Amino acid sequence: MGKKDEQQVGNETYGFDAIRGIQAKREFYVAMCPLKIIPKLFIFNDYDIPPKLRAQRILRESRIPAIKNYILENPKDYTFSSLTASVDGDMKFFPATSLGDDAKLGRLYINMDARLLINDGQHRRKAIEEALKEKPELGKEMISVVFFKDDGLKRSQQMFSDLNKNAVKPTRSLNILYDHRDELSQFIVDLTSTIDAFKDRVELEKTTIGRRNKEVFTLNAISDSSLKLLGIKKNRKPSLKEKEIIKTFWQTVSKNMSEWQLLIKGEITPSELRKNYVNTNANLLNALGIFGRIIIEIYPDEWELKLRNLKKIDWSRDAPEWDGRLIKHGQMQKQSTAIELAANIILKKCGIPLSTEREKIEAKL
Repeated sequence: MGKKDEQQVGNETYGFDAIRGIQAKREFYVAMCPLKIIPKLFIFNDYDIPPKLRAQRILRESRIPAIKNYILENPKDYTFSSLTASVDGDMKFFPATSLGDDAKLGRLYINMDARLLINDGQHRRKAIEEALKEKPELGKEMISVVFFKDDGLKRSQQMFSDLNKNAVKPTRSLNILYDHRDELSQFIVDLTSTIDAFKDRVELEKTTIGRRNKEVFTLNAISDSSLKLLGIKKNRKPSLKEKEIIKTFWQTVSKNMSEWQLLIKGEITPSELRKNYVNTNANLLNALGIFGRIIIEIYPDEWELKLRNLKKIDWSRDAPEWDGRLIKHGQMQKQSTAIELAANIILKKCGIPLSTEREKIEAKL
C-alpha cells in the first residue's frame, strides 16, 4: 500500500491481511485476526431488543464453558471455523501494490467507529474472550473472519438464517467415530471390531439403518448403552476395569443371544433380524445397559453366569412382554420410560427382583 492510500485510511482503523472475493455479486473479505482483538472488535445485539429487531439469537451462556475449556485444554490442537460479520461503517480494501489494482490479496482497513455485528460465531467469540482471561498468551493466535458490508437489518437477519438453516450437524455416530480426544469413544469404536456380533455389522456414520443395509447395530446405540452399563456420562476417561467390564459384558451378551448367534452363523439375515426382533434396536440395547449395571451391582462375582438367562427371553417383536413398554401400536417407543420398562422385563425374566425405585417405574405402565 502506498503513502497516498495510507493518508486515505487514517489512524483510527483496524488493519488486516485479507483476501477479496465476490459472492452473490457482493464484495466480501476474508481476514486473519489475532484472538486478542476479537472481544473488542465485535458486539452483540442488546438482550432487551425484541427478536424482530435483532440480527442473531440471544447468547446461551450455558454453551460458553464447554467451548472455552475446549480451547484451554487443547492449546496445540484446537480448531475453529471462521467467524462471519457485517460491517456497518467505513471499510476499505487495498490490493497489494505489486499485484495490481485487481488483485485479490491485500490489506483490509475498518474504521474503529464502525459497528461490527457477528452473523455466525457469537458463542465462539464469547468463549475466546473467556479463554483469554485465563490464558492471555492465546491472544497472539489467529482466527479467520469473513467480513461483509452491512446492508441493513433485513439483510443481516437473512444472512443469519441462511448460514444456519442449511447447516447439517454430524450424526452422533459420526461424532463418536471421529472423536479421538474422547478415550471411551475410541474404545467403543475398537470394540465393534472385537465382539463377534458387532464385526462388520455396525453402522458407523448414521443413527438409523436402511431396510436393505447389512448393518444391524448403530455405533451411537452401542456407545449409549455402554455408558448406561457403567452409569457414567460421556467425556469421562474410563478405567481399565471399566473397559474390561464393557468388553466382557457384550461378549457374554453376544454368546447368550440366540438370534445374534444365528446372525454370526449366517442363518438369519440382518434385515430379518431387525424386522422380526427387538434385540438389535437402540432402545433395547440401552435397556440391556441398564440391566447390566444392576446385575453387576447385585452379583459382582457371578454376573456373567446370570446372563445365561437371556436365552430364556422371547425377543420377537410380537412377544406380549414388549407390548405397551418398548412397542406401542406396532411402533418402537423412544421415550426414556420405555427403555426403563424394557429393562424391568429383562430383570424379571432373569430372576432379578425389582427395587423400590424400579417398582415406581413399573407403576407408570
